[in-house]
Amino acid sequence: MAKAATRKASIDRITLPDLADDDGAQLCSGDGREAERYTGVNLDGRDLTGITFGECEFAGVSLHETKLRGASFSECLATDLHAPVFSAPRSNWRDVQLNHARLGSVEAYEATLRSVHIDGSKLDFVNLRNATLTDVLLSNCIIDELDLGSATVQRLELQNCRIGTLDVGGAKLKDVDLRSSDFSAVHGLEGLRGATIDDAQLGMLAPLLAAHLGLRVE
Repeated sequence: MAKAATRKASIDRITLPDLADDDGAQLCSGDGREAERYTGVNLDGRDLTGITFGECEFAGVSLHETKLRGASFSECLATDLHAPVFSAPRSNWRDVQLNHARLGSVEAYEATLRSVHIDGSKLDFVNLRNATLTDVLLSNCIIDELDLGSATVQRLELQNCRIGTLDVGGAKLKDVDLRSSDFSAVHGLEGLRGATIDDAQLGMLAPLLAAHLGLRVE
């Protein structure tokens, strides 16, 4: 019986309605906002815990140390986001496209991502421990460290990405396509079960796998 091919991430196209421009001055925790556009808005340090955005667009928004714990984003487009510290643990992302973001430390542990596309972005440390990812595409990104420890991941694609360290310790992966991307190091090798790699990546992983299994190569 032929082995089933790795399933690709299914990313829904986002079409926004007519949007009202908003300067973000009245945003507050627990708020619910729909069909708004935020351009060049500085939200640094604001407490937006539990806020909900639906069908919104963000362009050139600064979110350094903005409190986004439990925030929800659905059918949203974001371009040129900036945040040395991006704090959104336990947040929810559905049908979101993020382009050309520059984020430092990304705290998104225990978050839920479904139909999310991140393209052309530079991310330093991405903490997705214990998160749930379904249909997620990362393309043309540079990520210093991607932590998927104990995460549940289904249909994740990494296309033309450069990853410093990938941590998959305790992760549950299914249809995770790592081909065409480069990694300097991988931690938690047992967590790679369910991932698809190419021949070049296998060559890079061979010494790590040998050490993990206690093999001696002479």
